[in-house]
Amino acid sequence: MSDPVHYFGVRHHGPGCARSLLAAFEALKPDCVLIEGPPEADGLVAAVLDPAMTPPVALLTHGVEESGRAVYHPFASFSPEWQALRWAGLAGVPVRFIDLPVGVSLALEKAREEAAGQAAESPPAGAETSEPGSAETSDAEPADERSTRRGDPLDWFARAAGYADGEAWWNHMVEERGDGEDLFAAISEAMTTLRAESGEDETLDPRTPHAHREVLREAHMRQCIRAARKEGFERIAVVCGAWHLGGLRADVTAKADQALLKGVPKLKVTSTWVPWTYRHLARESGYGAGIHSPGWYEHLWLSGQDGERRPRAIGWLARVARLMRERDLDCSSAHLIEAARLADTLAALRQRPAPGLDELHEATRTVMTLGDEAVLGFIRDELVIGDRLGGVPADVPTVPLQRNLEQLQKSLRMKPEATQKTLDLDLRQPNDLARSHLLHRLRLIDLPWGEIARTGKSSRGTFHEIWTLQWQPEFALRVIEASRWGPSVAQAATSAVAERCGQSANLAALAELVDRVLLADLPEAVTIASGALQDHAAVTGDADQLLGALPPLANVFRYGNVRQTDAAMVGHVFDGLVTRAAISLPLVGDSLDEAAAEQVRDRLLGAQAAVRLRDPGRRSDPSTQWRAAIAQLAAREGAHALLRGLCTRLLLDDGLITADDAGTAMSLQLSRAAEPGKAAAWLDGFLNRNAVVLLHHDGVWPLVDAWLGGLDDEHFIRVLPLVRRTFAHFDAGERRDLGQRAARKGSGAGAVTAAADWDDAHAVLPLPLLRLMLGVTA
Repeated sequence: MSDPVHYFGVRHHGPGCARSLLAAFEALKPDCVLIEGPPEADGLVAAVLDPAMTPPVALLTHGVEESGRAVYHPFASFSPEWQALRWAGLAGVPVRFIDLPVGVSLALEKAREEAAGQAAESPPAGAETSEPGSAETSDAEPADERSTRRGDPLDWFARAAGYADGEAWWNHMVEERGDGEDLFAAISEAMTTLRAESGEDETLDPRTPHAHREVLREAHMRQCIRAARKEGFERIAVVCGAWHLGGLRADVTAKADQALLKGVPKLKVTSTWVPWTYRHLARESGYGAGIHSPGWYEHLWLSGQDGERRPRAIGWLARVARLMRERDLDCSSAHLIEAARLADTLAALRQRPAPGLDELHEATRTVMTLGDEAVLGFIRDELVIGDRLGGVPADVPTVPLQRNLEQLQKSLRMKPEATQKTLDLDLRQPNDLARSHLLHRLRLIDLPWGEIARTGKSSRGTFHEIWTLQWQPEFALRVIEASRWGPSVAQAATSAVAERCGQSANLAALAELVDRVLLADLPEAVTIASGALQDHAAVTGDADQLLGALPPLANVFRYGNVRQTDAAMVGHVFDGLVTRAAISLPLVGDSLDEAAAEQVRDRLLGAQAAVRLRDPGRRSDPSTQWRAAIAQLAAREGAHALLRGLCTRLLLDDGLITADDAGTAMSLQLSRAAEPGKAAAWLDGFLNRNAVVLLHHDGVWPLVDAWLGGLDDEHFIRVLPLVRRTFAHFDAGERRDLGQRAARKGSGAGAVTAAADWDDAHAVLPLPLLRLMLGVTA
């Protein structure tokens, strides 16, 4: 009696394997299909025939109690497993997944992590660290790292056939063909021999973690095949990775496999379909089942299915030409013809049956882009890899949070897309404001669908936000993980904020969290975060933390009106922090080195800007205490000179001291008796990286000039680096004006001599425009 089991060794996501598999199925007409895949997803197989199911998609299997433990099984339209699922569904044939259950794999992974953690915490007595290359080290390596270290076994075939690597050999010999079952006979013979010669089976010591899992996988698949035999199926088709053919056909008894699988741990898991992208199907995304060029594989799948290979090359080059023309790059029909000829010539020289991706890439670079690597970059991104995003039916099992998010996306007309998209939101419009709230809420649950711009209109205006949106497939798992916080985006974000408040004791982090929940329009979360901030502020006297907490809170006073946010919710918290910061501020500058003083300067400037944003004139206005604290720090002898100079400048800018007072302070600090290093630091703080006061205050220039001119050579060399750094912060226009003023002749060191350069005819020219701008009459 002939064996009812027919093995089809494939490469995951191989278009040639998929085409050959369909031809083989049409000839064999199997009455049972077994596929290497997660058995937990057997109940989801029927969804592949749903018109709303659009590859690429992935089976997501995750732990019920530990949703962070998860495994993806991606499928594209050209994946052999996907075509096997569809063929079985259309033919009404039973189809099952036969790989080791994901619950077992995750349990083994968890046990290995726990064992490694315990070993790290308390190594056995006398134990020594394993040297590189030892059995302990190599056994613990991930599968992809082990294979990388050993090299791709297909490279052996590639070298024998004259190919650069196993990838190119497999593409030309398998994926660009469609030979039906004959192809699988050749694959089986080649891969079984290769596995035996490579010695892989000898290294699968069940005592090692990675090898143990591979042994269990093949044992479980053999058990599933035996179960199908017992059910009486006459033609059983087994679709598996080609490397496993030797293991599945190995002479192993059912009793031995049963003993291997007995007592293995297992986690409770659940499965669902999620959208996937070609970019995540690519190998560089880090997923083990990835491929180099999913866009090219899709082209192979969709074109030349009748065996004609030349249309594949012409069609591909036509797509390249269209992509270039969309970007206004020169690409004529002559370019297309010559590129096709060059690709055919390269294939003939290399004794290849038809141009592959390497030949087409070289022809494109030589003829169509003339060696421009920038053009080749976007061709690779948009054609070789592609930006396709799949879709799944609405009735696929999912968590309530996912359904709520999908409803919000639909109502706000925000379709998830794999490509980057810029979204310009006008917060004065209700729909745009709601979109902003959604994006900020998603970021609170660690789902950064959008990244907000920090430059441009987003930073200059109060009613614009510029977002860059790009949906990532792994967000599906993050939504599942976030569902523990609540069934809706708003509830989940509020619960996430409450959890973070309980874990953080840093005032600046809590203040930033308050700002984020204000932007997300979550009043309950604002109350929680504000309370946590107030509680922590009440028990800390750390001036650095208090200063760092003010700028994030001040944003509500800038955005409150346009965002329809009640600033009073955090106003009293802000005022309390200002009061506490004012109490601690005079002492903050003591015993600081230069680096610490620079850090405090940045904190102080941020806090000063925050205080200025707060509306003055209230019944309880802590800004008065703040200004008094600034004055105390400016006069405090023990404080760092940089901070004293900065505080003097802040008092001048706020009109709390006169220009004469500032000049008196400067003459004192820059006197001959002052230590040059401290004098230079005070000047750095006073100028505050802004040359306006130096340019336009007639009393400041001669003081600085006299101080510099009075330094001896030794002192001048000491302060020169600091002074140069101070002036380096001025922009080019300010430095030019300073140079012009220094070059003038006249009283002092270049005091303004306006009368000498005054031109009445030119002076009256701007008067009409100034009257118009100021609204005054002549």
